[in-house]
Amino acid sequence: MYKKITSILIAIFTLVTFSGCGNKSVNSDKTISEQSSQSKIQVAVSFNAIREFVEAIGKDKVEIRTIIPNGTEPHDFEPTARDLEYLSKSKLFVYNGAGMESWADKSIQAVNSKQLVAVEASKGFDAIKSTDEGEIKEHGQYDPHVWISLKGAEFEAKNIKDALEKIDPSNRDYYEKNYKDFSTQLNNLYDDYKKRFDTVNNKNFVTGHAAFAYLCRDFGLKQNSVEDVFAEGEPTPKKMADLIDYCKKNKIKTIFVEDMVSPKVSETLAKEVGAKVEKIYTVESKEDNKNYIESMKDNLDLIYNSLK
Repeated sequence: MYKKITSILIAIFTLVTFSGCGNKSVNSDKTISEQSSQSKIQVAVSFNAIREFVEAIGKDKVEIRTIIPNGTEPHDFEPTARDLEYLSKSKLFVYNGAGMESWADKSIQAVNSKQLVAVEASKGFDAIKSTDEGEIKEHGQYDPHVWISLKGAEFEAKNIKDALEKIDPSNRDYYEKNYKDFSTQLNNLYDDYKKRFDTVNNKNFVTGHAAFAYLCRDFGLKQNSVEDVFAEGEPTPKKMADLIDYCKKNKIKTIFVEDMVSPKVSETLAKEVGAKVEKIYTVESKEDNKNYIESMKDNLDLIYNSLK
């Protein structure tokens, strides 16, 4: 890992050095649209959900680049030299934290930018601790999926708002209004589904990987999953047998799967217990052209209907 980081650093310094040559000619040839783009706050974000939160608060005051491409599993990602180059030129870097982006701290240190404000969006949130010793050793002690929770999204959005106000205090009222609007949408959705989930007796559902603990905490639900919090490894025969028993005992009618987790085991499980397979969103990538609110509403609809 040390050699890899070192090679990335050498590459980034080379890129920065070369990009520094001929700056005058580059600037003098900028179009009006490029100059307008430069007047916006340059923001780097780790993955899609964080991008959506920054976009909701910053709107036309920010220009955002997402480091982890859509369709890439965030748990396994390593940034490229080009990613670090962009990070070095950004004013704000927003990442989820809680162990989600293992590369974030090293990348911040690598670029060593005095202008960069780094925001761990989940910092200060009441995080759920892992009980798996292997996961704790490899990924840290917390479940990182804070954003898959309406309350978690509101918390992360506030941290983002505070950072934008610090960087751009002249537009404080603008960011405050956008945050309140986004917060209202989140709370309206929460209130609606809290009432619905309170009416069902069955609180159990099954997912492809254990990404929904915070959503469960929001609504008093319980998830059981084919794969662990970090979507690693297939279940052992004993785990599979336990899942089959669990599904039968709790009358599970739906097995939920996510885009970036292999559906094969979930499909096998569904066949064993006579359940159907439905897609659910983790919002790590942009899926089906839906925004965060739309994706979470779909998730809550699907889960609620599976429990009735």
